[in-house]
Formats: sequence, C-alpha cells, structure tokens
Amino acid sequence: MFASTLRTVATVLKTRPAVQTAVRNGGTWYYRRIAPDPPKSVMFKAEFLGFVMWYWMLYHCWKEPEHITGHFEYPNPSKWTDEELGIPPDEEG
Repeated sequence: MFASTLRTVATVLKTRPAVQTAVRNGGTWYYRRIAPDPPKSVMFKAEFLGFVMWYWMLYHCWKEPEHITGHFEYPNPSKWTDEELGIPPDEEG
C-alpha cells in the first residue's frame, strides 16, 4: 500500500506541464517598405467603431453633464462672505 502511494506521488512530481509556443501570426516583416493597405472591411469596421465611441461620449456629455461638472448645483460666488473666503476684516482707523 505504501509503495503504490509512493509511486503515484513520484509520477505526479515527475510530470511537467506541456509547453507550447504560441503562434502569433503577425504577418510578414517589413523593413523600409510600406505595409500594404488593410482591407476595406477592416477600415469600415474601424471607422464605424470610432464613430460609435465618439457618439457615445459626446451624447452623454451633452445629455448628462453631471459626469463632468458634478451632481450638485454650483454655488454663486457673489453670495460668499469675506469670512467664508478667508479674507481678514478691514481695519478701522
């Protein structure tokens, strides 16, 4: 019984995970040459996703400006007192 357990432990410790090299398929290497233009479908998808992104951001900045300006009403600075602003009182005399 002890030998079978020891053999199982030795087998587990002896095995190593299989290492595979990832194939990146990055295309061909260009040195001092202009890369070919991407397909029109790729350019259309990129332009469309860019449009959707900008539309989403600008629409929400227009309709929900609280994301930038805050959720509370901005106070009127003309109603602040000198004491609130930290201005010392005028000396008389």
